[in-house]
Amino acid sequence: MPSFGLEPDDVTFSTMIDSYGRAGNVEKALSLYDRARTGEWRLDATTFSTLIRIYKVAGNFDGCLNVYEEMKALGVKPNLVIYNILLDAMGRAKRPWQVKKFYQDIIDNGLSPSFVTYAALLHAYGRARYGDDAFKIYREMKEKGLGLNVVLYNSILAICADLGHVDKAVEIFEDMKSSGIKPDSWTFSSMFTIFSCCGEVSEAENTLNEMFEAGFQPNIFILTSLIQCYGKAQRIDDVVKTFNRNFELVITPDDRFCGCLLNVMTQTPNEELSKPVKCVERANPKLGYVVKLLVEEQDSEGNFKNEATDLFDSIRTEVEKAYCNCLIDLCIKLNMLERACELLDLGLTLEIYTNVMSRTSTQWSLNLKSLSPGAAMTALHIWMNDLSKVLEAGEQLPPLLGINTGHGKHKYSEKGLANVLESYLKELNSPFHEAPDKIGWFLTTKVAAESWLESRKSTDAVAA
Repeated sequence: MPSFGLEPDDVTFSTMIDSYGRAGNVEKALSLYDRARTGEWRLDATTFSTLIRIYKVAGNFDGCLNVYEEMKALGVKPNLVIYNILLDAMGRAKRPWQVKKFYQDIIDNGLSPSFVTYAALLHAYGRARYGDDAFKIYREMKEKGLGLNVVLYNSILAICADLGHVDKAVEIFEDMKSSGIKPDSWTFSSMFTIFSCCGEVSEAENTLNEMFEAGFQPNIFILTSLIQCYGKAQRIDDVVKTFNRNFELVITPDDRFCGCLLNVMTQTPNEELSKPVKCVERANPKLGYVVKLLVEEQDSEGNFKNEATDLFDSIRTEVEKAYCNCLIDLCIKLNMLERACELLDLGLTLEIYTNVMSRTSTQWSLNLKSLSPGAAMTALHIWMNDLSKVLEAGEQLPPLLGINTGHGKHKYSEKGLANVLESYLKELNSPFHEAPDKIGWFLTTKVAAESWLESRKSTDAVAA
């Protein structure tokens, strides 16, 4: 800061902080702010908006809130610019509850939300998947005649895709086109995700044609969605045709794409399994080899576990659980329970699955909420065997035993994990019953569990 024997006045000081902030010279801006906090100069709303923006860009979201609180303590009234920056910051921080609070403050203070306000709200609710709040903001914008751009429409459609709101997505997609906004590749990707996850083949194909007419070629995301769609409909020849399109378009299959092929295999009739197996082999030879060991039962040398371990070492951490879930589901489909148990044990060893089985002095629990149906049934089988071994060893079970399947149904599934497990537990004539006050939990007592396990032991002995 130049010095000519004169100190800057309040206006000059505020301008200097703003200049440093916009130039990216954060240290100088914050240094001036620290001097101002001693009471040397008066801080105004413009200065505070700059400071909050600096902290937002730096990713220091708590810093944004601290500056906001100091501003209020000094009696400086927030304006719409400050609120808009805070909305964007809290959206980036994935704190939708604070977003809602600041939006209510805007209304309570008599300020009129601007397009920037609504855009920040939509992005924030989109990141947090707050569907109801996002749709409310969308309707409010439409009522006020505030036109959405392609980015905001895509944000809303992404929420629809993530939450499985098919009808809303179609309505918004049509509204987008009627408003004169041209869909881009991200728009089409969201629509493909929605139709493919629901198995709506004709809608997906119509969207593909519409995308071609708009001048876009399918990318890896769209081809993945199409394969998922054809897989759900068990149109395996179309799965293969779509797979071959990757190479026609010079697109390299990624881990997510290969995971989708694995998922298709769990839905493919056994007599057609060789078709997707060949696709997997071509897309990822290491994965293809592991799949062939399962499907063709070629593990005479007993190297399956080593090959599976090498596979998980070679893929990204984000897809490990999806791969392991699908491979276990494939084992269950092929009536290979022993191999499924081997894979689940490997998943636990490699910490692909964590906290599946937990014990306290009062309750032992089986936590299935991150597992696929096949993996969940496999974990239940192993847990039941472990409980039986505990009794055989003369140890005591806790007063309560529980199985946690998580909250509700999968967004695109007619049958959530809780429903699948409930049916299976009834088949086993187990004493576990859904807890009325704990969604997704099935509970039983020590006495009931011991009696059931003893009866199963007797039944198994007779069968033998």
